[in-house]
Amino acid sequence: MTLLHMSINAHDPQRVSEFLARILGGEALPFPPFPDCWIAFAGSDDGTAIEVYPLTHQLVAGVDQVECRVGGERAEPTFAHIALATPMPADEVITRAGDEGWPARTCNRGPFQCVEIWIEDRLLIEVLDPKMRADYRAGMTVRNWRAMFGMNTQ
Repeated sequence: MTLLHMSINAHDPQRVSEFLARILGGEALPFPPFPDCWIAFAGSDDGTAIEVYPLTHQLVAGVDQVECRVGGERAEPTFAHIALATPMPADEVITRAGDEGWPARTCNRGPFQCVEIWIEDRLLIEVLDPKMRADYRAGMTVRNWRAMFGMNTQ
């Protein structure tokens, strides 16, 4: 198993993201899919990253895929989630999650697809099979991120 990215929350997401990026030898950039969020890319620029969200943001199981709920008290569900690599094909991952009684589905995240699993209906786990992982590695780079969201290049 390989950790691909993770998310955390903070009082000051930009500051925390910039610190983490420095520690990782990488770059911090805004995270446009959700308001007031940031992402710290590792210097290896291979998709390894830590997303940082305000304490008031929560991930919830939307109709088709994950959605962001903003405002209110910090409570479950949380913005924390992880992406994991697996040698197992996506359909087997979905079957195994179903065997546990957990919702699972294949979702499009832009530059890659993943199997979205809601452990105990509250914790998001993104699982990538070998094909998904190849797309992830090819698409999740600083250069591609900037292009996807129209950010100036440096």
